[in-house]
Amino acid sequence: MKVLYIATAYPRSESDVITPWLVETIRRLQARGLEITMFTSSYAGLGDQVIFGTRVKRFRYFFARWEKLTHDETAIDRVRKGVLNKVLALFYLVAGTIAIARLCQKERFDIIHIHWPLPHFLFGYVAGKICRAPTVISFHGAELMAVRHKFKILRPFLRWAIARADRITANSTHTVQAIQAILNCPVKIIPFGAGLPEPKTDYPPPSIKKEKQILFVGRLVERKGVRHLIEACAILSRKLPLQLNIVGSGPELPLLKELTRQLGLENAVLFHGQVSSTELQKHYRDCDLFVLPAVIDAKGDTEGLGVVIIEAMTYKKPVVASAVGGITDLVINEKTGIAVPPADSEALARAMEHVLTNPELALRLAEAGHLHIRENYSWDAIIQRLIDLYQELLNLSPHNTLPSSRNQG
Repeated sequence: MKVLYIATAYPRSESDVITPWLVETIRRLQARGLEITMFTSSYAGLGDQVIFGTRVKRFRYFFARWEKLTHDETAIDRVRKGVLNKVLALFYLVAGTIAIARLCQKERFDIIHIHWPLPHFLFGYVAGKICRAPTVISFHGAELMAVRHKFKILRPFLRWAIARADRITANSTHTVQAIQAILNCPVKIIPFGAGLPEPKTDYPPPSIKKEKQILFVGRLVERKGVRHLIEACAILSRKLPLQLNIVGSGPELPLLKELTRQLGLENAVLFHGQVSSTELQKHYRDCDLFVLPAVIDAKGDTEGLGVVIIEAMTYKKPVVASAVGGITDLVINEKTGIAVPPADSEALARAMEHVLTNPELALRLAEAGHLHIRENYSWDAIIQRLIDLYQELLNLSPHNTLPSSRNQG
């Protein structure tokens, strides 16, 4: 079975840490016998590659020095910044459409799977027509929030894409609701799992430091709510010795460092930036508590799921997180974690203290969270759902002309 994946961005090298869940999805599908090709944009002149054994076809859309609409931040955020980026977006659409048409004229694919359908369904639609292949679109939340609050003019495009896709998937019930607010249609929930391997030990090792180790992982943008986590740590540090480890980078880094300085937490809050997979595993292994203090940002955006929570629960760590977006599928209050109101630093501090001072509660939450992930978000289950979806489409397709390739998987 040959599947063409279409996405905004994909790792530029094997040390690049973006979209680890997508990398893992493709690797596991390939291990099951599927042949995957990734179609994505260039970055600063980057050409075709093979990354983690996956063929990556990159399309050029402008001079190399300006090919930076993707990867470093979301394309939607970048397009908002200045006229040049809006012009680049037009070149992106035209160049991508031409490139995918050329690819599909040379090579046929059985399934076209489009991630972030805004604007990539345009590419997928062209590919599907040329290959006479069914299309799957997967929503992750961000594009739906952008259309709801900032790009309402693009709502008809999304309605058109949803109506013409053969199957639609979403990462959470929150995302399903956002899709069906645009067009009431069937949506399958197929989440994506952790981008890290499962730990080799079944139980978290005890903290070797006297300070309680609190961990946040993610891009430093408004919707992650890291400001409230730092404020909560300032409140909690009056009662408990603690260390907050912040893994990730983003535009809010200078503001967060300044807030840390103002609160006198320079010795208690460590900014680690982007780290390797091995270092990230160590952070998960060594933490006493994982926190995702997400909020609804000024653009109306929030977490579509929260893959970092899946990673933390995979490592059997207790979790405190905001009850917003797709997080509520993962953090069931007092069962798989502690859910708190968003943008409430005092409530966040109380919840963190509740877990950190109650070892029995921490262990119970960690065990229940781990079981929840194993039963509902394990890679075996996710990959089987995707393969079943693809096979269902192939069985229904009137253009099923490649029986030999479709015996795989």
